Amino acid sequence: MNRVLSAFLGLFAAPRVNMHEDYPKVRRLQRQLAARPVPRYRMLDREIVSEDGSHQIPLRFFQPREQRRDEVLLFFHGGGWVTGDIESYTPACAAMADLTGCVVASVDYRLAPEHPFPAGLDDCLRVARIVLEEPQRVGIERPAQVILVGDSAGGSLAAVVSLLLHAEGHELPDKQILLYPVTHWDHDPQTSPYASVRDHGQGYRLTHTEVQDYMDLYVPDPARRQDMRVAPILAEDLMGQPATLLITAELDLLCDEGEAYGRALAEAGTPVRMHRVDGAIHGLITLPRFSRALREAYEVINAFLDAPAAPGGLSVEDAMDETHSAIREEASEEDLA
Repeated sequence: MNRVLSAFLGLFAAPRVNMHEDYPKVRRLQRQLAARPVPRYRMLDREIVSEDGSHQIPLRFFQPREQRRDEVLLFFHGGGWVTGDIESYTPACAAMADLTGCVVASVDYRLAPEHPFPAGLDDCLRVARIVLEEPQRVGIERPAQVILVGDSAGGSLAAVVSLLLHAEGHELPDKQILLYPVTHWDHDPQTSPYASVRDHGQGYRLTHTEVQDYMDLYVPDPARRQDMRVAPILAEDLMGQPATLLITAELDLLCDEGEAYGRALAEAGTPVRMHRVDGAIHGLITLPRFSRALREAYEVINAFLDAPAAPGGLSVEDAMDETHSAIREEASEEDLA
């Protein structure tokens, strides 16, 4: 990457805040940035009672302007398990609904440090169980029509929810989409097994210091951080997972661990499609709709959604290749016209 581009992307570096103390300020800022001056989105808010009946778990449904698919995307937001919520992710979820043509159901799980591990995971698992057992609640007929989606810490939650559901013998969705997920517990550049932590852990939107701060708040006891429910790449059994799309960002410190998880799933027999967005930084799913990285990501997501997930016929990889070929041919015809 040339120096000019590197300097420009450095403008998007994470603010130098003490996340241990300033996470409430970060939450407020995120909500302010996502505030809508007028109601532009077709939304519906609902709640699901927690497993123990102690609290309600909010869900926000986003209806696309043009519904082109029957699937519902069950979305777990990012934010290091500490920041992010339904409000701050509303623009991203509205864009997701419009750009995929799917209904999106965003889960407002509990956040650390007020609710440390495994509180947020328990909320996500509860919602996933209910939606898969009673798909009519979200307007579909079959559990296979649910697609688990998550970005960053939410990508980790989606991966873990899928692993735990499989361990329970629960019926799973046909597909999951993991966007630059956290899959490992160690983000210290001195000890991390992944080069991207050292190469891209400072100077961009997400820093290794910030990730370590998030982990401190989410899992205060270091002895618990190697639990597969925190670091899904450490799971002993990765078999039986849904067909997986794993999107990473080239300049993201989480890039290598996300791709390592994709390879581990593939080795366990899961159909996996991995796509790295060149020149992109962490959090690309929250970028404006006109951004190249976002458009590239959704081109890949839509091709994955169109690909058959069941064994037999084309594999996910082959279907993706055919879809991209069709896209290129269509673009060429438009150019000629």
